Amino acid sequence: MKSRRSFLALSGAAAAEAALLAYGMRSRPATAEAGALAPAQQPPQARAAGVRKNLTGEPFGVAMPVPRVLRPTRTTSDTDYYDVDIREADVEILPGTTTRVYSYDGQYPGPTIRARTGRQVKVRYRNQLPDETNVHLHGGHTPADSDGHPMALIAPGGYRDYTYPNRQQGTTLWYHAHGHGTEAEQVYRGLHGFYLIEDDRERNLRLPSGKYDVPILLRNIALDPDTGELILSDPNDRPIVQVNGKPQPHFSVAARKYRFRLLNASDHATFTLTLPSGQLVQVGSDGGLLPAPVTRSQVTISAGERVDLVVDFSRFPIGTQLFLNEAAAGAILRFDVTRHADDDSRLPAQLRALPALPPATVQRDVTLSFNLDPDNTAGLINGKPYDPDRVDFTVKRGTTEIWQVSNGDVEFGIQHNFHLHLVQFRVLDRNGQPPAADDRGLKDTVPIGPGESVRLQATFTDYLGEYVYHCHVLAHASFGMMAQLNIVE
Repeated sequence: MKSRRSFLALSGAAAAEAALLAYGMRSRPATAEAGALAPAQQPPQARAAGVRKNLTGEPFGVAMPVPRVLRPTRTTSDTDYYDVDIREADVEILPGTTTRVYSYDGQYPGPTIRARTGRQVKVRYRNQLPDETNVHLHGGHTPADSDGHPMALIAPGGYRDYTYPNRQQGTTLWYHAHGHGTEAEQVYRGLHGFYLIEDDRERNLRLPSGKYDVPILLRNIALDPDTGELILSDPNDRPIVQVNGKPQPHFSVAARKYRFRLLNASDHATFTLTLPSGQLVQVGSDGGLLPAPVTRSQVTISAGERVDLVVDFSRFPIGTQLFLNEAAAGAILRFDVTRHADDDSRLPAQLRALPALPPATVQRDVTLSFNLDPDNTAGLINGKPYDPDRVDFTVKRGTTEIWQVSNGDVEFGIQHNFHLHLVQFRVLDRNGQPPAADDRGLKDTVPIGPGESVRLQATFTDYLGEYVYHCHVLAHASFGMMAQLNIVE
């Protein structure tokens, strides 16, 4: 069992600071130098520029890269085959300095896989790391032996074949490391990438597509400014927000509509985003399109969540600069309107209706909490740490269930979020009230604050076998905040 000290270093939960104080430890503020204003006290532009300038010079000095789309190594009439090496790589995060990361095919973030509904994908992942690892398709409706179960590991020098039938609607998924006890560190070191499913119905809506459909992966890190080395620190002390692997990049856009697929791939950070002078229109969530576009003044994305936005730059003159701001970090991305372009895309008034909710036949309670006993620190679900040999829930295939998921960590105010493998769910209510704006649509991950509870409804279809559900603050999962369900006939 990991020590309490290492838990507090990994989890970074805001109110675990009370426990740190109790043990004579104090989190270092995420500021560049002692005596500086805390980030939340600085004006947005100063916050972003202050963090970046101490590390990299001028903010917005590098272009935001778009993750490379992976090409199949071979195809058949119904299947695309891919080969991906999981290996260490040296990448440039700070200009002029290389950083050693874990990567998929040497890419940081990993390459994007674009799949189609109804067309199977098979990926052979070869592990060239010195450590065991595996891969979970987050949000994927996949057979149990391809889900990336936390104990189904790939040994160094070995490989594993994963099969993704893609029997789900178009949506923004992602793949990442998921070995139990190592998931937080390996994802932090760089094992993450997009997996985008497209379908004909979505294509016929004529949302922005091609080079105007841009995946954006957000995460926060700490780096040694002299060596460029990743620092495995308290996540509260990870002041650099990366946008597709770069701190404070710029992105050149045409004066037309774009679709941005945002993913929060951080361990624990929650990002609240605004675009002053710009309009954010949400069209999708974790599990695909919303019933209709929703204009948002801000969006909040917890770890593991995705949100699809459409931004129309056509109302801005050439030369305009727009800043995507994060509530704590300030400006994290600059959009530069640099050119005109034809635009035959649309933003329809109606997108995709949500499926009907079948009657639920089972109701369950799930509580996320910590045992903070200094001699036995553990993450718990319903009072128990993860045991891969124990089945916590047995679920009959085809049934619909309602789960009330609660955060029991009130004393220290620890934030959790909940991820359920295999299925997408609907949020029925939050604390007995209608779902929040960020709960809309089909979900697979949802934040739950201290003392909060969320009711979810899901239907378990197609596949049999063992799957997990857990807190997607990955350090919490590493400490045992995970449980197992078994789908049976």
